[in-house]
Amino acid sequence: MSMQPMRAAVLAALFPLVIAGCSASSAAAQPVGAPAATAAASVRGPGFDFTQLAKDEGPAVVNISVTKEVATQMPQLDPNDPMYQFFRRFQGPIPRQAPEHGIGSGFIISPDGYILTNAHVVDGVKEVHVKLTDRREFTAKVVGTDPKTDVALIKIDAKNLPVVRVGSAKNVEVGQWVVAMGSPFGFENSLTAGVVSAKSRSLPGDGYVPFIQTDVAVNPGNSGGPLFDMNGNVIGINSQIYSRSGGYMGVSFAIPIDVALHVKDELAKSGHVTRGRIGVAVQSVNQSLAQSFGLPKPEGALVSAVADNSPAAHAGIKPGDVILAWNGTPIDDSADLPGLVADTAPGKHATLKLWRNGAEQTLGVTVGNMPDEKVASAHDANPGANSGKLGLAIQQSDQGLVVAGASGPAARAGVQEGDVILAVNNQPVKSVEQLRRLVDKAGKHVALLVQREDAKMYVPVDLG
Repeated sequence: MSMQPMRAAVLAALFPLVIAGCSASSAAAQPVGAPAATAAASVRGPGFDFTQLAKDEGPAVVNISVTKEVATQMPQLDPNDPMYQFFRRFQGPIPRQAPEHGIGSGFIISPDGYILTNAHVVDGVKEVHVKLTDRREFTAKVVGTDPKTDVALIKIDAKNLPVVRVGSAKNVEVGQWVVAMGSPFGFENSLTAGVVSAKSRSLPGDGYVPFIQTDVAVNPGNSGGPLFDMNGNVIGINSQIYSRSGGYMGVSFAIPIDVALHVKDELAKSGHVTRGRIGVAVQSVNQSLAQSFGLPKPEGALVSAVADNSPAAHAGIKPGDVILAWNGTPIDDSADLPGLVADTAPGKHATLKLWRNGAEQTLGVTVGNMPDEKVASAHDANPGANSGKLGLAIQQSDQGLVVAGASGPAARAGVQEGDVILAVNNQPVKSVEQLRRLVDKAGKHVALLVQREDAKMYVPVDLG
């Protein structure tokens, strides 16, 4: 559960375990200069105030501390080293379990003690302790966790507790003010404010949570805390940040409360979440792909692979189809589809509008039950092609048409050495000559279906 900065990647957790001896005081506090405060005041305008919101909603925001047993190893010493026996004698069996401690946040959703937080805060821990603003402390029971959405439901044995007002993220607007509450670095009931930067963000590793992006300052310990609108309604759960340093860098993400409440109901009922699945891998449609498939504009979810014997396969969905709507709900981007599928109960019938061979079609599919893997995976190819010839060196083998080298537009489009070319503009290719003919017949844009390791994806190539 330690927080590892990833190269230009979204951190999967805001919640690092604090090793014994490490606390929030390890981060140096920096004074805030008067010019910054003056600038903030001028932006907010006279009378802009969060004090009433803090008074009304703060008592329902809780601090969460956890303990987890982790395996520790004796220092790697040579058995002939005199210190080897010393460590064996005083450290005990190897490996042994040692406690690690962590912090997080949460908020009370019912007077009888149900609390929402992040799954990564409480998943796999030995003990969960909850501290209220009135300084009462409780040991909490984990009702259930859902790693796919990073939502967890816990409960404390208490009555007549203050609760938050639950709103909806459906009407959230970019630019509106929002407020986060939580325990960054263990500083309990801290309040930070900012604006909504974007909606329905799809993040790596999170296939179907349409995150709310904000510029609200959130840090380790804020995980699981509420995101409020200016009316004091919870619209999200603060969950992730985008960082190269491991700390806040101006971009944070919250799980929409509508998603969290759906998960909460399932966890309260059975301790786990049931989701729909159709068995497709999808990717976004950019301008080049739209032109390759004859779409009037870039929209929808491009099917790059269909699992064998899946509901999608039985329904006749094929690679190269672009799903434009699910049960009447338009699919503007591929990130919209997985959540709609997941929220459809297994066994239900769904209607899809899709684009195939230059025309719209309608198909019906009976939704299946999603196992542990994600409902769909997105494999977005680099759309950086500009002009020129295809620029591929192909080696024909038992695997098919294997890319031995890529240059020119193919390389700029993201085709890599080792990729296997499966189709050109949805026409399967079996030979180098067939590949050459199809490319020669194509217009200015071609869509290559390639196999890369275990994934299939469409790569749009601009031929100029």
